[in-house]
Amino acid sequence: MSRFKSVSKFLGLTQSTVGLLFMVVLVGMGERMAERFLPIYLLSLGGGVISIGLLNGLDNFLSAVYAFPGGYLSERIGFKRALLVFNFMAMAGFLMVILIPAWQAVLIGAVFFLAWSAISLPATMGLIAKVLPTHKRTMGVTMHSLVRRFPMATGPILGGLCIGVWGVEQGVRIAFGAALALAVLAVLLQQKLIEDDTRPAPTDDCELRPEKNPWKLFQSMDASLKRLLVSDILIRFCEQIPYAFVVVWCMQTIDRPVSAFQFGLLTAIEMATAVLVYIPVAHLADKTTKKPFVVATFFFFTLFPLVLLFCRSFVWLIPAFVLRGLKEFGEPTRKALILDLAPESCKAGMYGLYYFMRDVCVSVAAFGGAFLWQVCPATNLIVAFAFGVVGTIAFARYGTDVRYHNR
Repeated sequence: MSRFKSVSKFLGLTQSTVGLLFMVVLVGMGERMAERFLPIYLLSLGGGVISIGLLNGLDNFLSAVYAFPGGYLSERIGFKRALLVFNFMAMAGFLMVILIPAWQAVLIGAVFFLAWSAISLPATMGLIAKVLPTHKRTMGVTMHSLVRRFPMATGPILGGLCIGVWGVEQGVRIAFGAALALAVLAVLLQQKLIEDDTRPAPTDDCELRPEKNPWKLFQSMDASLKRLLVSDILIRFCEQIPYAFVVVWCMQTIDRPVSAFQFGLLTAIEMATAVLVYIPVAHLADKTTKKPFVVATFFFFTLFPLVLLFCRSFVWLIPAFVLRGLKEFGEPTRKALILDLAPESCKAGMYGLYYFMRDVCVSVAAFGGAFLWQVCPATNLIVAFAFGVVGTIAFARYGTDVRYHNR
């Protein structure tokens, strides 16, 4: 029992974080079974390339729009209640896609189910910041990132099998049906395990009131956090310009296209790579300096579109997706850095504001990726690589280094 407690303490596990992790696995599993194949599903429904660009742009735009209100609502009504609201939103989106087999319905449903990750993230990070001490935040964020990779790795494989058995249209809708069932189970476990967090009654004390004015919140943002934000925006341009078209590149564009199941395996390889580096990196990041880990992450983000350009078969795509998995090398460290640089009184709100500002900008790049793809798939990948180079150099030169002390 003492060893179990020691391991739990080392990994930053409490009753609330365990409940949170169950929720992440269940909702994420259902979401990833279908979401990864949505570009192919949209094409099969007659949506065309522009509908893929709309979906990807919508994903980033919603991540931006929902991030700040997600943080505000979490501080207003509490993390537990906010997460319940967010789960119901995702379930409504799943149901819409199941009932209406049209590409327009997919985009409308996406307003709800794509919102889950974005709108719940500030609440998730705020909960971790609240229940874990400072010197365990990187590990707590890492555990969240690690368990997210389980559904991200296995979900596409299951989704690929559904498509293989029932075809693209029917298979995707069946996958969304499974997503709905898993989300219901997630709600039950979440309400059972996550402890209630009572919010203080509104007062005139600004330290106790959630800030609903993003401009006022931005004024309290640390200069170091602003520099991280600028570099992160450039790196996400690199990621999101080709993001929705990676599956199209692999399954339709290259000389020897892969099957849906093979693409699921490539995604599993990506996630397995990320999982292998998470805990060792988190432990080192809690004990040493942080900047090298974030720089390394930005470097891997930058290389992926360039390497993908030269991969024309399943065998060559394997090392490319290993590289894509390594882009998660310092992601938990970056998220923990945001929490540490945010004021103690509004961590969820500041986290939401950061993602609001980042993803508003990145949504433009995500939608623009469709037009670059129409020019030439290679143009899409090369432009993405160029943004990555600029973002990586900018953070390496101007980014702030922070150490966490075990207090």
